[in-house]
Amino acid sequence: MASLAQLKVAMMIPILLVGIIFAAFLAIIMYILQFIFPISYVWVWAFVLAGIFILIQYLIGPAIVRASTRLRYLKAGENPWLESTVKDLAQKSGIPTPKLAIVPHPTPNAFVFGRTSGDATLAVHEGLLQSLNQEEVRGVIGHELGHIRHKDFLVMTALSAVPLLAYLIARGTFEAAWVSGRTARKKEGGGLAAALVAVAAVSYIVYIISLLLVMRLSRLREHYADAYSAYVTESPRQLQSALTKITYGLSLSPIPPTGARTLYIGDPALAKLECQNILSRKQEYDLDKDGVLDEKELELAMEKEAKSRWLTINRWFQTHPATFQRILLLREIEDEMASGKYSEKRVYAHV
Repeated sequence: MASLAQLKVAMMIPILLVGIIFAAFLAIIMYILQFIFPISYVWVWAFVLAGIFILIQYLIGPAIVRASTRLRYLKAGENPWLESTVKDLAQKSGIPTPKLAIVPHPTPNAFVFGRTSGDATLAVHEGLLQSLNQEEVRGVIGHELGHIRHKDFLVMTALSAVPLLAYLIARGTFEAAWVSGRTARKKEGGGLAAALVAVAAVSYIVYIISLLLVMRLSRLREHYADAYSAYVTESPRQLQSALTKITYGLSLSPIPPTGARTLYIGDPALAKLECQNILSRKQEYDLDKDGVLDEKELELAMEKEAKSRWLTINRWFQTHPATFQRILLLREIEDEMASGKYSEKRVYAHV
């Protein structure tokens, strides 16, 4: 049985692993470069520069999100229902009421961002309010408040800096090695180019490994936020219905997503893949051959898709769990609520 304490442990393990990998990464790079650049206190400088990079990302992250999504903050009384719903659920969650913003984009989506839980912003796409009913929007709000309560956006901002930094170093050193190999003297340039290629290769390996760890934690935090939405709204059905509409809407939207994939309640790329996979096997899942997949047939399709090894490997690089996995978890919670055994202690029991 999962608990909030286990969520913290689940978060700390990837953070610790990424930290160890990052430290080893810097050690290897410094070891390689010391033969080319005899710099004093190179270790100190490496960690200082890495710390500055993460701090800059933390400080300017919210500004980048605001600029890239073109959101606008709601004025008091502009949307009474949305304001009161967020306030009520935030109070029940025991967290400060986040600032509310609207994103002028037709895709059904919502996300949270900020530097601390106290100054968090809950941004809602216009498409979400237009495509979903109020109960479904309420389920989505509960999910996003779960991210604030779990401090997901703070952890992910710091953690995602590692693969980003490794990627930038890899790209930069590969290009520098290419230039060095062409312009420098043969003996001198060859040694420098070889060192830079070695640094780039190590950086790419660190990038892949750290990215996999970050993506795994990202998927896990989505499951915890889903479970929290079921608890705070007291209705898993609300989020189940919302996720179905959101996945379908994202898969059909001809408009490119606004912002990073992590700013979506569902991964747009995965949404398209999910719908394509199920539709490609529609004849197999359409048991009564009426041309339409009803709820039971969709449930069967979700269970079979969840067992696919290829899809499991493909999901390693996804920011979100597959929608059918999320819906199945919410259905387990719904069944437990119906049995009368559900309690606050079992909020994360099915994660």
